[in-house]
Amino acid sequence: MSNISYKDAGVDIDAGNDFVEAIKDDVKSTFDKNVIGGIGSFAGAYELPKGYNEPVILSATDGVGTKLKLAIESKKLDTVGIDLVAMCVNDLICNFGTPMFFLDYYATGKLIPEDAKAVVSGIANGCKIGECSLVGGETAEMPSMYSENDFDLAGFSVGIAEKSQMDRVSRVKAGQMLIALPSSGIHSNGYSLVRKIFFDKLNMNLSDDFNGKPLLETLLEPTRIYVKDFKKNRDNIQALAHITGGGIVENLPRVLPDGIKAVVRKDSIKVLPIFEFMSKFVDEDEMWRAFNMGIGMVLVVDEEDVERVLSNSDGYVIGTLENGTKQVEFI
Repeated sequence: MSNISYKDAGVDIDAGNDFVEAIKDDVKSTFDKNVIGGIGSFAGAYELPKGYNEPVILSATDGVGTKLKLAIESKKLDTVGIDLVAMCVNDLICNFGTPMFFLDYYATGKLIPEDAKAVVSGIANGCKIGECSLVGGETAEMPSMYSENDFDLAGFSVGIAEKSQMDRVSRVKAGQMLIALPSSGIHSNGYSLVRKIFFDKLNMNLSDDFNGKPLLETLLEPTRIYVKDFKKNRDNIQALAHITGGGIVENLPRVLPDGIKAVVRKDSIKVLPIFEFMSKFVDEDEMWRAFNMGIGMVLVVDEEDVERVLSNSDGYVIGTLENGTKQVEFI
């Protein structure tokens, strides 16, 4: 009887090594002056930026959800990495953290180097947009856990904040204004419902036309990264809410103190066509809890700073803060 190799068991070490070599340029393109060392060590090293009196390290982790299933089915894998970065760094900035570096975890049944490279290329692109460095990652080939064509992603981002700047809720009060920053699309939440609508109920295909282009392009539109918007406007922002799963209804109250409610003018929200279409098949309340509805981030801004923020972003006013029970009230 001949001996059994690791490759016979479904794990190709050589393919893994080839993949690491193939992504080196993409990874290095994200490095800034604080990255110490390079690819191949046991851990990524990053020097803390100077200029902080009481630096606090923040962390965030997330995935892409079942949006990843659409990418795998369509073999369009170059944008889900942007989604992965976005879901993490958009959370960091809500605590006034500046993203520093990012790591990824790629788990698959069979490593296909060109597919993995496309994913990591997207992650590197997301890191450049989010102005953070991709300092490490892990690729796991697990044939007993995943089918050959399947894989999953997880992302981990670390940022830094001044301790005195982190408590945003205490800065929120009645009379302040709510500014919405538009989303690029569905972002990375609610895709189990999206798939149920388009493919189970309507029997549509990814190549079908939607609003003048293939449905796939709309569904895989990458999540917008708001780091640059935050940096440009941070001195005029009192609080930020990342509108993810739970929608504006559940995420905006996370930055409100007790005794303050958000009064939102529903007709002022620029609802994207994809949400208008899906709302034909989903109850209105469910739509507002499952999706961002066209708003990716909400900024709480003092009234005297509104025009400054509007002129320095693509945001628009959707409401105000008033005394009342902590909640979102649509009018």
